[in-house]
Amino acid sequence: MTFTYDAEKNFLDNKTILITGASDGIGKACAKAYAAYGATVVLLGRNQQKLETVFDEIDGLHPGKVVIHPLDFKTASMADFKILAESLNEQFECLDGLIHNAALLGARTPIEFYPEQDWADLMQVNVNAVFQLTQSLIPALNRSESAQILFISSSVGRVGRAFWGAYAVSKFALEGLMQTLAEELENTTSIRVNSLNPGGTRTNMRRDAYPAENPETQPTAESLMPVYLYLMSSDAQGIHGQALNVRDFEAV
Repeated sequence: MTFTYDAEKNFLDNKTILITGASDGIGKACAKAYAAYGATVVLLGRNQQKLETVFDEIDGLHPGKVVIHPLDFKTASMADFKILAESLNEQFECLDGLIHNAALLGARTPIEFYPEQDWADLMQVNVNAVFQLTQSLIPALNRSESAQILFISSSVGRVGRAFWGAYAVSKFALEGLMQTLAEELENTTSIRVNSLNPGGTRTNMRRDAYPAENPETQPTAESLMPVYLYLMSSDAQGIHGQALNVRDFEAV
């Protein structure tokens, strides 16, 4: 059974949600879905041209509901994230959602032969930048009456799998970051913190990971959006510190 969420048309009105990796795949689908329900979406990504294309798509349907911030996590420093936070503070009263969707796949090779620079680059994008962005934006999230931080995980970040190398290790790190942050914020803020494994999805990353697979066998990013919408709603207020799976919602 496919999970559905019967959300009110503008239930995200006056909400501001930042999505990383927003130029393609699940990130792009999130941005379009949240804007369709009234949110102002902030799109982060390294490819300005792709971001501008997504901006045009959303702004054409929902004028004034989208902002882009090009940023390459591989080269970004803490100073860059602080500048981003200051910019958001000038534009918005608070931040209501942070979707950590951006990630590199990296080499699919045994740990023994894993390229050192690839490992460093992937950890910078998938772990260090996530920490730095989160740390920079917690004050803005804390000004929201009910904010959500959602770390996008993977099955290989829950149970180790051979040859997934730095990608799997980085997702394990995000699970640890989620659990630690959730416990720290549980009794002192209204910020909810969870991780979500979308499962196999028809994206470019999935194609790169499984080049021989027929993409038609996997669900589209758009088909996952009821779960993403639900988690951003007041109906999910009690979900905190959980390692969630989209497929579990589909079985409800």
